[in-house]
Amino acid sequence: MDQVLSEKAETGVEGLDDVLSGGFTRRHVFLLEGSPGTGKTTIALQFLLEGAALGERCLYISLSETDAELRDAARSHGMEINPRIEIFELVPPESLLDDDQQQSLLYSSDLELGETTKLIFQAFERIKPQRVVIDSLSEIRLLAQSSLRYRRQILALKHFFSRSDATVLLLDDMTSDSLDKTVHSVVHGVIHLEQLAPDYGSERRRLRVIKYRGQSFRGGYHDFIIKTGGVAVFPRLRAIEHKTQFERTTLSSGLAEFDGLLGGGIERGSSTLLIGPAGTGKSLFALQFVNAAIQRGERAAIFIFDEELGLLFARTKSLGIDLEKMLDDGFIHIEQLDAAELSPGEFAQRVRSRVASFDAKTVVIDSINGYQASMPEENALILHMHELLQFLNRQGANTFLTVAQHGLVGDMKSPVDVTYLADSVVLLRYFEALGKVRRAVSVIKKRTGPHEDTIREFRISNAGLTLGEPLSGFQGVLRGVPNFVGEHPPLLPIADEGDNHS
Repeated sequence: MDQVLSEKAETGVEGLDDVLSGGFTRRHVFLLEGSPGTGKTTIALQFLLEGAALGERCLYISLSETDAELRDAARSHGMEINPRIEIFELVPPESLLDDDQQQSLLYSSDLELGETTKLIFQAFERIKPQRVVIDSLSEIRLLAQSSLRYRRQILALKHFFSRSDATVLLLDDMTSDSLDKTVHSVVHGVIHLEQLAPDYGSERRRLRVIKYRGQSFRGGYHDFIIKTGGVAVFPRLRAIEHKTQFERTTLSSGLAEFDGLLGGGIERGSSTLLIGPAGTGKSLFALQFVNAAIQRGERAAIFIFDEELGLLFARTKSLGIDLEKMLDDGFIHIEQLDAAELSPGEFAQRVRSRVASFDAKTVVIDSINGYQASMPEENALILHMHELLQFLNRQGANTFLTVAQHGLVGDMKSPVDVTYLADSVVLLRYFEALGKVRRAVSVIKKRTGPHEDTIREFRISNAGLTLGEPLSGFQGVLRGVPNFVGEHPPLLPIADEGDNHS
């Protein structure tokens, strides 16, 4: 590739260089557009700070904010604008506030536009920077008053900067004319920022690269957040880019009866969906695999959407699984997530980082219901889950997902159907027999090999999970009210006191 095209100016924004395939191509003009509050100024400051850290001279030309406001904004993120960054404050003098002066022909839009451009050029020639930010184009658009004059002004800026070695970032807050796409055809690349306000929860932000001449980039929307320290972008996950070599061995759950139901266990690098009504033990079945993984000396990552961690620790400890000790010993990473504050892109990034940095070979997501709450549309949820599961499978990790169905017995509905995405599907059910509410488990799908087509009763007690023999003498267990057609009911003994934990 040509040397000029391959030389990039890194943005200093976490994840954005990945989206842009390395950063901004040097000696070109780029547009960063978005409504107020989307993070344009923060990204611009990070862009200049990155250049300053590399020893480059930088210039911030402000037509809307004062020097003090920019420095305060930087400090709020823990940034300090160093001497290599020059802030040129191009705002009307105080005399413009005087009524007599405002009526003077000296301050007509024609003269003011020309004077503004002249001052920008003078500041550039004086400092001779390698990186430039102009904030914002809305002021120039208002001074131009017509689309033709505005386009000519932008072309003049582009031609002036093209004769230098500067990489220029133009900011547009889209307040004067959000439909004006004049700059899009002139600049080398365009990044569009959006801020979405869900019915409940904090704002969601995302960006999209609309255009980048002579350069491939990650298309589509990418979630990002503004946090202390600046903007962090979460590039859209593409599982096809992440593939590792591993041995596809069969892994045990630690329960012989459950392994028998699964046809010997589950294959490494596969996903398992645990589906059933509330309280049937979906989380416990997933944690059974976590416990078995730790017994093998592996690590696990658990992401909880629905349950408070203190309650989870206490509940599982009474069932013989001490998650708190596993956490203290460094065998598990566990996070409690707030769906109202978390974008799907950020969640996918968290899972990826834990698999990479913590070397987690077992991943539990409990539950998809909570994950769905962070998604604006169900279709997007399916696509996100598909890429995330494919990524985890390609890393040799075993993923366990739980989905709570609506209802307790009979015909139950799932809030979202992800059964076709998972490699194995384990179905949990309540049923009534001999005056008792009991639980049943069955495997209804396993891509990686054969499995039992039977239904087994199971119990949750202080000893953990106990599975019984196949319920071969019953019909209608999955409907919740079975009919016994055999000679002897193969049910587990009546539960002792202290059993039947949820």
